[in-house]
Amino acid sequence: MTDRDGSTALMWASLRGHEKVVQMLLDRGAEVNAQGGYYGNPLQVASLRGDEKVVQMLLDRGAEVNAQGGGYGNALQAASSRGHEKVVQILLDRGAEINAQGELYGNPLQVASEGGHEKVVQILRKRKHPTIVDM
Repeated sequence: MTDRDGSTALMWASLRGHEKVVQMLLDRGAEVNAQGGYYGNPLQVASLRGDEKVVQMLLDRGAEVNAQGGGYGNALQAASSRGHEKVVQILLDRGAEINAQGELYGNPLQVASEGGHEKVVQILRKRKHPTIVDM
């Protein structure tokens, strides 16, 4: 079930950081990779918020780390756009594609640079694909 924007209850609980509600919804069969609304999916929402616990919970329950959709394109871009260093690291450790292109913001390095998030830029540059040339 979604709202008129296409967002699910799991997306809203993830956006607000309601860990117990997220857990309950997952335990009762909520679709962890449901797409819809501006934010794309629950993992992107939790990443945008910088909620390490919810991000980890969603990944542990099978959230697709590289799922595309929504305004930020993917979870790594969402976390990078807000400078959430720990979430960026979690996503990279779980296989996030560092050079994935997003809906509005290019790639994670571009969005972190635009936002002035120096530590995220450093993390991303250390993990960049070997064929990418530094600017």
